[in-house]
Amino acid sequence: MTAAQTNKNKTEVVLTTLNSRYIHSSFSLRYLYANLGELQAVTELVEFTIHDRAIDMVEKLLARQPTIIGFSVYIWNVVETTAVIQLLKTVRPDIVVVLGGPEVSHLPDQPAVVEDVDYVIKGPGETSFRHLCEQVLQGQPPEQRVIAGVPQALEELNMPYAYYDDEDLRNRIIYVEASRGCPFKCEFCLSSLDKTAKTFTLDRFLEEMDRLYQQGARNFKFIDRTFNLKVSHSTAILQFFLDRMDVDNSSGLMVHFEVIPDRLPDALKDLLVQFPANSLQFEVGVQTFDPEVQSLISRRQDNEQTRANLKWLRQQTQAHIHADLIFGLPSDTLTGFADSFNQLYALGPQEIQLGILKRLRGAPINRHSAEYGMVYSPAPPYTVLQTRDISFDELQRVGRFARYWDMFANQGRFKHSLPLIMGDQPFEQFLIFSDALFNHAQSTWKISLKRQFALLFELVPVVLAVDPEQLRTALVLDFERSGLKGQLDTVLNPPKTSKSGQANARQARHL
Repeated sequence: MTAAQTNKNKTEVVLTTLNSRYIHSSFSLRYLYANLGELQAVTELVEFTIHDRAIDMVEKLLARQPTIIGFSVYIWNVVETTAVIQLLKTVRPDIVVVLGGPEVSHLPDQPAVVEDVDYVIKGPGETSFRHLCEQVLQGQPPEQRVIAGVPQALEELNMPYAYYDDEDLRNRIIYVEASRGCPFKCEFCLSSLDKTAKTFTLDRFLEEMDRLYQQGARNFKFIDRTFNLKVSHSTAILQFFLDRMDVDNSSGLMVHFEVIPDRLPDALKDLLVQFPANSLQFEVGVQTFDPEVQSLISRRQDNEQTRANLKWLRQQTQAHIHADLIFGLPSDTLTGFADSFNQLYALGPQEIQLGILKRLRGAPINRHSAEYGMVYSPAPPYTVLQTRDISFDELQRVGRFARYWDMFANQGRFKHSLPLIMGDQPFEQFLIFSDALFNHAQSTWKISLKRQFALLFELVPVVLAVDPEQLRTALVLDFERSGLKGQLDTVLNPPKTSKSGQANARQARHL
């Protein structure tokens, strides 16, 4: 008789993770749950966020009285997960704690939390986690603490989509995958360790997508590393979603794909031009336009074709383009990165995500650390601090640039004002503004929208010699579309409060 049959009313296994935000849902946990077989009857899936208190999460986990708790661990939740596990093991050292996920799959390059747990599963866990739970619950736990995950053929896996509940469908992003793996070898990415890319059977996959759609799912985020690798599959999936949209996309359907920037054949283009506004988002990993850097990190990218495709997407489709650049790659320089940024900015993507290189455990790029003087933060997310060719100060400056860029550019709130800042040397101009803004505000976060308008008007004419009246005209247009109440002049020139008025205001705040 199995553990599932003898303990129908008891939770034996808890699958948990700490998502970065509530709107995210854990795809990996649902895959593990989908493939637990009879153990599903004694398993619960419990999700938290990194913003929850560790003591509260431990209380909720212990309330289930489990025998086994499995944590999914990533670079962005390992600190918070470690705190939870340390508390958990202090209160209940008898509970069997199992770790899995990218952050713990590349031993001996391991985070300290590995020493606090009972088992670690490296790599795929759909089969290995179930076998481990069966052994523990049957009183025959394995002696080895580190278990190598056994990959399965995609058709042998039970799909996870039935385990998105109504709350997920209403309020969370629904993650889906039509393929696994990546044939490319970009060394900064863990997908470079994959042997190849494999696709799920198309009919089976689309049946699951249709079921989700019928249940009310409208936000589909594909986690495929190379969605447009196999064009016949890509076109069939695009057609599936296109068939469920009308001209105005009144249902609010949104699909998000990560695409290879230099691969956009005519069969895909013919479909992409048909998608209505606000229905299609592409994440395009450009990373760098520098051929020498690309060669060093084994990145194959046709830069000319990449530029042509991005230009075509912006001019001929209504897709929202989210393009990525990485600063701090081996042999990269501030000048070289500025050139990549300027090339990308000229192509007009709605968002440019500027990332600072992070040291992913197991990533092949780590082989360059000694030669190129790559110095990383010892704390997650292990951001590069300096390199042979980039100083600590330069990395700090670009880090602030990236945060201000999110604030003033990627949000789309300063459509009319931003071009005045950028001029004909976009990176150089915005870097000047970024430096001045930090010197003035001494903060890169929690700057209100009204304060953003005021700071632009206060600093840009001084540090970039922009005509104040021309800037004011642009700011008026941006203010009108911002949704803020009141008049721009009040924001730019707030009424001064007398000393007695300030004292009264302070007194009122304490009443």
